[in-house]
Parts: sequence; C-alpha cells; structure tokens
Amino acid sequence: MMSDKTLRADAERSVRAILEAAEHVLAADPGASMEQIAAEAGVARTTIHRRFANRQALTDALATSAARQLVKAIDDGRPDTAPPLVAMHRITANVLEVKSAWAFALALPAEPGSEASLLQRDINDSCALTLRRAQNDGLIDEKADLDWVRRVYYALIGESLHGNAEGADPDTLAARIIDTLLRGAGPRPSRSAP
Repeated sequence: MMSDKTLRADAERSVRAILEAAEHVLAADPGASMEQIAAEAGVARTTIHRRFANRQALTDALATSAARQLVKAIDDGRPDTAPPLVAMHRITANVLEVKSAWAFALALPAEPGSEASLLQRDINDSCALTLRRAQNDGLIDEKADLDWVRRVYYALIGESLHGNAEGADPDTLAARIIDTLLRGAGPRPSRSAP
C-alpha cells in the first residue's frame, strides 16, 4: 500500500512532467493539443485533465510555475545581502537560465490578481531593490531614473536570449549585460603608463 507521501510525490512528478512537456510542445506550436502535451509528458490525456480542468488552467499553472522559478533564481542571487555587483551578476546569470528554459511560459500574459502577476510584482520589486543598492554603492549614477534602468536591463536580458548565436554561457552573457548596463558602449578610458 502506498503512503500519502508517496502519492503526493508521484502527483508532483506527474505535474512537473506535464508542465515541462507543455513548455516544450507549446513553444514549438502554441496551438498544440492537450493530447500532444500528454504524449510528450508520457502520461495519458486523462491524467492531464485530472490535474488541469482545461487548457487555460494548464497555461495558468505553467505561467505560475515559471514565475516561481524566476523568483527562486532571483532570491538565489541574494538581492538584499550580496554586494550589489555580485548580486546583479548572479541574478542575471540565474534569470538567463530560467528564461531560456521557460521562454514560452514566461511570455504568457498573467491575469491581473493571479499568483503569476503577484510574483511578477515581486520580481520587479527585487530588481528595483538591487538597482537601488547599486546606485547607493555608486555603480549607477545618483541621478539615473531607476525605472528606466530596470527597463533597459530587462531589454538587455531579452536581447541576449534572442541574439546568442555563439551559444555563450549564462555567466558570459551576464557579464556582458552588466558591463553594458553600467558602462554603456562608449570608449573606455585608456590606462596611462606608470
């Protein structure tokens, strides 16, 4: 006889497999059927319908799961305790990994008031905190509009994910993003000889 704990663990694995399959299948074909998702997940269609009442429930769960992973990735960068430059780099590398794995889910619009939209607000708050700490440390000009800086930072992440033809790893991309955000593309002052 299986314990409740074993049944819950099996159910969690099943849901995780369904969500991973949904990300993969829907990224390739947003109009894919529940049957196609079930086949990719290696479960019966009825299993998906037991877990998710309809397609909207599945995509809502997909968006929420991806947003939770993004929050965890940001929290792992210690936005409120690590030195700001370290936090910015680590968070950026972590976010790149999550966003590349869950691009479809993270592009889904979050319903107002949903868990995914609340998590998105937390993500924006963590970003604002990290940028404010960087500004306080002199990494960002004291007169810079931090909302604009956040939007540029998000755009740099997005462009890095779409334009990574050379397949650079997340740490390399994170270094480029932070360097561009903090120093721009202008010429660097030359070092004078000692």
